[in-house]
Amino acid sequence: MTRSAPPIHDIATFVAVAQHASFTRAAERLGTSKSNVGKAVQRLEERLGTKLFQRTTRAVRLTEDGETYLEAARAALDGLGDAEVALSARRDEPTGRVRLDVPIGFGRVLLPTIASIRERYPKVTLDLSLSDRHSDAVGEGWDIVVRIGALPPSGDITVRKLCDIRQRLYASPAYLASHPSIRSVADLWNHEGIIFRGGSGQLRPWTIADGGQAVQMTPRIGLLVNDGHAMIDAALNGLGLAQIYDRVVQPFVAEGALIHVLAEADDPRDVPVHALIPLGRRMPPKTRAVLEHLAEVLRAPLAGE
Repeated sequence: MTRSAPPIHDIATFVAVAQHASFTRAAERLGTSKSNVGKAVQRLEERLGTKLFQRTTRAVRLTEDGETYLEAARAALDGLGDAEVALSARRDEPTGRVRLDVPIGFGRVLLPTIASIRERYPKVTLDLSLSDRHSDAVGEGWDIVVRIGALPPSGDITVRKLCDIRQRLYASPAYLASHPSIRSVADLWNHEGIIFRGGSGQLRPWTIADGGQAVQMTPRIGLLVNDGHAMIDAALNGLGLAQIYDRVVQPFVAEGALIHVLAEADDPRDVPVHALIPLGRRMPPKTRAVLEHLAEVLRAPLAGE
């Protein structure tokens, strides 16, 4: 007659006692009584026909047979845990449409990586919006909204920080080759700037580091733009210096189309980038997969660093 396997509960209880070297601490860890722990170990010892622990008033130690059994028990429980994780992952395969709202500048960083999302998660479809307006993650039905800078308080969303970004000065190789060299902050006054104009019509000055302090300056204006894409395009076309977030221009720096100018003048302030996800009892696998991809892309080392 085939002998049945010992109950998993008794094996797990034995492992807990061995790990904590205490019946009392094992009971606390398992949320049961010391008496129940003792009975489980006793059943296992009777089944195996050997003592697994040496008990004294001061200590609980494994016997030689107990050490042998502990090694096998841990391997068995680890194997079961791995199987549960694998089955859960199979059951929770990312599937469905993910609505994602991202600032326009980050579109240039994210779009080249869409193929890798599709390759890893073929059953996930991205509904991607590139916009610099402040979208309402809850009211507009977005799964993920990416925001730059400080966040308004809200009790209806989960917030996850993706990365920090920093404003730096960039110019094209052609512009730098045809204009005076830039060796100090004072040299910036001899150059034309590409300046951003906000929706209210207000100009956004550069914030730079000068003598260890963050200061604002508005250089000689060569071009005004009200669109992040236009600012990058203007810099690529050699129309002047532009202060842009480092990760937004990462693809162009990597290929040599834009050059980071005067690193010591970088805006010393880190600006956080967050993902906003509407609150729910459990984040769907499809949303989690895209969120993890976003974090991976936005935390990748910058070119030349």
